Amino acid sequence: TRAALSPTDIMGDVVQMHFTTPDYVIFALLLVASTCIGLFYALSGGRQRTTQEFLLADRSMSCLPVSLSLLATFQSAVAILGAPSEIYTYGTQYWFLGVSYFLGLLIPAHVFIPVFYRLRLTSAYEYLELRFNKTVRIMGTVTFIFQMVIYMGVVLYAPALALNAVTGFDLWGAVLAMGLVCTLYTTLGGLKAVIWTDVFQTIVMFAGQLAVIIVGAHQAGGMGEVWRKAMNGSRIASLDLNPDPTERHTFWTLGVGGVFLMLALYGVNQAQVQRYLSSRTEREAVMSCYVVFPCQQVVLCLGCLMGLVMFARYGEEISSCLQMVLYFVMDVFRDLPGLPGLFVACLFSGALSTISSAFNSLATVTMEDLIKPYCPAMTEAKATLLSKGLALAYGLVCLAMAYIASLMGSVLQAAFSIFGMVGGPLLGLFCLGMFFPWANSTGAIVGLVAGLAMAFWIGIGNFVSRMAVPTPLLPIINATTMPLHGNMTTAVMTTLITSITAKPKPTGVQALYNLSYLWYSAHNSTTVVIVGLIVSLLTGPMKEKDLTPGTVYPVLGNLLFFLPERYREKLCCVTPLSHKVALRSIQATPQPSCRLAHTVQETAL
Repeated sequence: TRAALSPTDIMGDVVQMHFTTPDYVIFALLLVASTCIGLFYALSGGRQRTTQEFLLADRSMSCLPVSLSLLATFQSAVAILGAPSEIYTYGTQYWFLGVSYFLGLLIPAHVFIPVFYRLRLTSAYEYLELRFNKTVRIMGTVTFIFQMVIYMGVVLYAPALALNAVTGFDLWGAVLAMGLVCTLYTTLGGLKAVIWTDVFQTIVMFAGQLAVIIVGAHQAGGMGEVWRKAMNGSRIASLDLNPDPTERHTFWTLGVGGVFLMLALYGVNQAQVQRYLSSRTEREAVMSCYVVFPCQQVVLCLGCLMGLVMFARYGEEISSCLQMVLYFVMDVFRDLPGLPGLFVACLFSGALSTISSAFNSLATVTMEDLIKPYCPAMTEAKATLLSKGLALAYGLVCLAMAYIASLMGSVLQAAFSIFGMVGGPLLGLFCLGMFFPWANSTGAIVGLVAGLAMAFWIGIGNFVSRMAVPTPLLPIINATTMPLHGNMTTAVMTTLITSITAKPKPTGVQALYNLSYLWYSAHNSTTVVIVGLIVSLLTGPMKEKDLTPGTVYPVLGNLLFFLPERYREKLCCVTPLSHKVALRSIQATPQPSCRLAHTVQETAL
């Protein structure tokens, strides 16, 4: 076995690594298998002849595939590379993110899922019209489309760029292969194909990461030696209880700020809500959140262990980045034909699962929120055909966005940040409607605009302020100052390596720009809620009789259990829908009752 590449070789790009025939075969098998799954569901069952089957898999999915699909949806290729890079550079403090998964998945399971599922929605933004009005619904939909269209092109292009730089793998060949295959199976097989390919791709992701850890740890002398080197290199972090919100990673930023980031993804994001709604029963939808919890912990551990193995191999002699992780993998596997292909298949499985979810969710919200309300006479056959056409169109838009991403240069990182900036305000909009009965449509609109303005102000200010800091140029993709592991693909990316030297504590507006990225969702969603409530109170709060039953969760009534019941009834005033009540059967005149509202929580629990 040849010696490991030296840091000088790697950083100087002296050694060019190449794929072998077995590597190409394994990568091709991933694409073929994904296509076959799409064709199978296009030609079996109901053959995707109704929008219910195409967009919601006939509400027939069981818990396990839904759980793995939830896991895979935002486990992008950049995420798979980002966690090892983070651990290598900064140590294991990031591992405490697992604490946020408790509330980040329990709250969707027992609050958001019961509300969405009992309303029998197809698009999450239908809820906004039921709770507020059509204007709020359209604003939410357009915001989501803007978020996902920009995001999916970068998610497709970034891993292909990294792979091309490391192995010479044809850049646009990889982009076109992934984009076209993903478009094909999403358009033909609908949500059922997307979910089952997610299951297959999740298994490939686990296999690729495990292979790297096992082989890399063996070459380093075992996991005990890996841990010893990490300890000696100060990469095993202790609990940091510093409350400063500008500190990048502390227990509070990871354990509390991370909860809001998880809620933006697993609570109200259309890609995830659509999976809940595809479940056979509400109970299975709730169970999918419970099953995804240990899976998320496993994904977090795999990413962190990869980073430690990487540190044990190279020490502190190199600057980490996304491409550096690929160099490490190719270095570990260079005497093992086929295994580099397995990891690349793992990498592109992450990209495929994220992009296919984007196509399907975008087709759903466009159809349900922007077309169907204005074409009520459209037949089911035409609606299904149009939904497939929308999935195909978004696939082509994705390829166009990948091309635009290739022209963006350093702005590529800013495009990633848009995904994180928009998630918080959308979370705030849903929370405003679901938890505060007196919030009205005017408050929702003004709150969303204020939240988005705040998000872009802080996000762009952070990006510009970091761009102004001079740093040495690297011969590879600029490193990120934050991980992109699992759900962290929503985090705001930056292009510069954080200086190791001590910096003066920022003050004023600069302190706001230096807010830890994990607080972004919390800060921006809170802005929406506070502004929305103030405007609602100033313009006349929503009346009890105007609320659609089932659209408000009685969180205040439960938290204020110590108040007399007559006061709690004024704060908590909705009637939950029974499991069998369909969206179109909602009565125009609700009969609010706090006592009945409590059954929403009781049934969920």
